Amino acid sequence: MRFKIGDKVNFLNERGGGTVMGIIDNKLVKLKTHDGFEMPVLSADLILDYRSMPDEEFAEPIKKTETFKIPEQEIEEPERISEINPWGAIKEEKGLYFAFEPHEQQWILTGDMDIILINNTSYDILYSLFFENDNMMEGVDYGSLPADSKIVLDTISRDEIEKWLKGFIQVLFHRDLPDKLYQPLHIDIDIKPARFFKEGNYLTNTMLQGKALILTLSLQSALAVVSKSDYQKKFNQSNEAKATEPAKEKPFISKHRISLNEAVVDLHIGEIVENIAGLTSHDMLSLQLAYFKKALQSAISNDYNKVTFIHGVGNGVLKTAIVKELEDYEGIENRMASISKFGVGAIDILIKDK
Repeated sequence: MRFKIGDKVNFLNERGGGTVMGIIDNKLVKLKTHDGFEMPVLSADLILDYRSMPDEEFAEPIKKTETFKIPEQEIEEPERISEINPWGAIKEEKGLYFAFEPHEQQWILTGDMDIILINNTSYDILYSLFFENDNMMEGVDYGSLPADSKIVLDTISRDEIEKWLKGFIQVLFHRDLPDKLYQPLHIDIDIKPARFFKEGNYLTNTMLQGKALILTLSLQSALAVVSKSDYQKKFNQSNEAKATEPAKEKPFISKHRISLNEAVVDLHIGEIVENIAGLTSHDMLSLQLAYFKKALQSAISNDYNKVTFIHGVGNGVLKTAIVKELEDYEGIENRMASISKFGVGAIDILIKDK
C-alpha cells in the first residue's frame, strides 16, 4: 500500500501506530509514533487507520450502480529518488554504483528486483542510460540525481534480466562550488547472466536496505580531473609554460579485463614471453609467479572483484605456488574456476576487502 505524508496508520502485527512524516523510498516511510518517536518503518508493516478518516467517507454504503473510486494513496506514484542511507553511516567508498536489489530477501534468487543507480558522491549528476535489446541500442532512462542519493530505475521480473546486461551509462558532474572539475564519464556495462543466479553474489551493504548485486561503475577517486592548465586557458588566466604531462598509462590488469571488475589472466609461459629458449623450469616458474603478483596487485588497486588465473594442469607446481603466495594477502578468497569454461586448470581469486 502507498501512503501519503500526514496519513494516520497502525502497525499491522502489533499494537500502536502513528503519523507518516515522510516517504523515504518505495518501501520505507518515516513514522512518528503516538509516543513522539520518529523511525523508518516498512510500508508493508503498516495499515491505514480508517477511524481517523472523515465520517462522511463512510456515511452511506456504496451503491451497486456507483463507480468505485480507488483511494488516492493506492494510485499515487512512489518516489523514485531517495537518500542513500538515512538510518546509518555509509561504509562504501565514494563513487557511482549500479545495483540489483531483490524484493524478497529470504528468496534472493527468485521474484522481482529493483534496478537502482546510486550516486554515492559529493556531486550532483546528469545521467543517460542505454541498453542493448534485440541487437539495437535503446535509451532506457535519463535525468538528474542529487549527491548522496539513489534512484529506482525500474522494477523487473527475473525473466527481464537479459534486457539489462549490456549497455552504457554517460554521466556529467555538477557542484555549485566544486573543489575539482571532473570530466564527463562514459562507462561500458557488461554483466554475465550467471551472476544473478549465485546467492554469494548478493552482498550485504550500507547503501541499500538488503543484500544486492552491486556493480562499481566508477569510484570518485578514479574520476578524471580537468587539468589546471585547461582551467586557466578557459578563464583567460596567466598560464606559464609547463612540461607536457605524460599520458596516464592504463592499469596492467586492464588488458585482461573481460567485463566490469573482472579479468582472466593466462599464466602459460607462452603467453608471458615470446621465446622460452634457454629458460629452465625454475626460470619459467619465477616469470609466471612474477606475472601473477603483478596482475593481482593491479586488480586489487583498481577495485576488481574477481580475477581468474589459468595455470594449466601439468604437475601442479604453479597452482601450489599461487595458493602459497595468497597467504600473504588479506581479504582474498580462492576457489576452483568454472570447469565448463577452463577445465581443472584455473583458479578464481575473489577480492573481498579492497
